[in-house]
Amino acid sequence: MPDRPNPFEDIERFFERMNRSLGDAGMTPQLHDISVDVAETDAEIVVTADLPGFEKEDVTISVSGRDLTIEADHEEETEASDTRYVRRERTHRAVSRTVRLPDAVEEDDASATYHNGVLTVTLPRETVETDDDSHTIDIS
Repeated sequence: MPDRPNPFEDIERFFERMNRSLGDAGMTPQLHDISVDVAETDAEIVVTADLPGFEKEDVTISVSGRDLTIEADHEEETEASDTRYVRRERTHRAVSRTVRLPDAVEEDDASATYHNGVLTVTLPRETVETDDDSHTIDIS
């Protein structure tokens, strides 16, 4: 069988060229805007996210089913005056990340804290009520 070209090599070369082009333009490509850690215990799931440079008021958190979405939006405006000119600079940063949780959670009992650019979201696991009317099945 003749050697066939591997289409994945073409895709890999394309991404390498794109990364080089973005790097040359001063734009560093990132896989995710927000770095997160997801830890779990028997009782809860804890998501820790790094959001440096944002204030607590800039952050929005929502849970829908097993998806936790973290969004942060910050706009800043500075103005410098001199006798010859006035300079006004505006910056706007918006990041978001949706994390698929390992299990269903109690959305109403979720809590979050934000301290020094680190967001910690604590989500109690959904409790499954056991049916006390169970019966035994005999094995024949």
